[in-house]
Amino acid sequence: MAAGEVARAGEERIRWAGAQMEVLGRVAARLAEERALAGVRIGACLHLTAETANLARALVGGGAEVMLCAANPLSTQDDVVRALNAGGGVRASGRRGESARARLRALRAVLASDPQLILDDGAELIAGAARARGRQRSLLAAAEETSAGLITARALHGEGRLPCPVYAVNESRAERTFNDRFGTGQSTLDGILRATNLLLAGRTVVVIGYGPTGRGVALRARGAGAVVIVCEVDPMRALEARMEGYEVLPALVAAERGDVFITVTGSRNVLRAEHFARMHDGAVLANAGHFDVEISLSDLGAAARERESVRPLVERYTLADGRRLNLLAEGRVVNLAAGEGHPAAVMDISFALQALCVERAARASEPLAIGIHPVPEEIDRAVAALKLAALGVEIDAESDEQQRYRTLWER
Repeated sequence: MAAGEVARAGEERIRWAGAQMEVLGRVAARLAEERALAGVRIGACLHLTAETANLARALVGGGAEVMLCAANPLSTQDDVVRALNAGGGVRASGRRGESARARLRALRAVLASDPQLILDDGAELIAGAARARGRQRSLLAAAEETSAGLITARALHGEGRLPCPVYAVNESRAERTFNDRFGTGQSTLDGILRATNLLLAGRTVVVIGYGPTGRGVALRARGAGAVVIVCEVDPMRALEARMEGYEVLPALVAAERGDVFITVTGSRNVLRAEHFARMHDGAVLANAGHFDVEISLSDLGAAARERESVRPLVERYTLADGRRLNLLAEGRVVNLAAGEGHPAAVMDISFALQALCVERAARASEPLAIGIHPVPEEIDRAVAALKLAALGVEIDAESDEQQRYRTLWER
């Protein structure tokens, strides 16, 4: 396909997503009218998808200069990158399946543009800015989209190396509810089914991790007819899973029963050699956490006598005793590597939060203190209200009497 045709295909994909992102569209219209980001340099390491393209264009419309690189080499939509670079003020660098070296060059190029604000998905730009702290003089703030990225940001802060204040977008109420539960819940199963064409009904799905994302994955798997087992290390989350009707087991016990294993913990090596040794022939391994460290690829490789690609995103590892384990998307985040990620209607909320946090940081009269900051409640509520309006939903409002009642101590 000619370059121009690829760009046109990307443009159509961007428009399709944009039509489902009404909240971001309303935020973008106001930013453009007020020129709220005029002259602000924004560097972003995000998944290079049609939804991200709409965010980038919303920021450019508000006057910002935006430079993008890829958060994951298997989530990049090449036609979208081509469309962005064809015009419109966004510079995007990334290619599906690009090497780690190429991605590192792109990260460094974004940092070399001396961004004032960072949008991150995994804290790779934040960590890069920490390593180049003396050279990132203009950095005002960052917004982090993932739980894994916030682990990195908090570790940097604990060491006194966090280069700027960071908005914890991942922990906002709107993000936790819609992105994690409904977005990842649906898109994880979508990615698994696209890669394998499995029937989930009647199979046993083991969900490792029962945070907001794990809850969504478990709910959707049960809705597809699967028997769902939950594995957890946190007693409160494990109790919650049990009270919601799931069987709760240690991962080593669940390893003997699972047909499909989905890791979503934000930790590393939660499936290891001892788990692989107990899995039955044909088990499927998928990761829905941000980084490709939750399934121990070194243990899996060491246990295998043979490794072959059996479908475009399925690698079969044949173990010494003849059992076969099927790894999806190289252990990378399966909803993006094997699917298209969250539906645009979910990313609408996430990216509206990102845009409003960027605006607040850019317009702040005084700089934020270095540290991890919650998304302001008024931004969370504003995004939820805009989403309701986009859906045509009306809700009640408290009366003056009811508002006063909240302030009284006598009942």
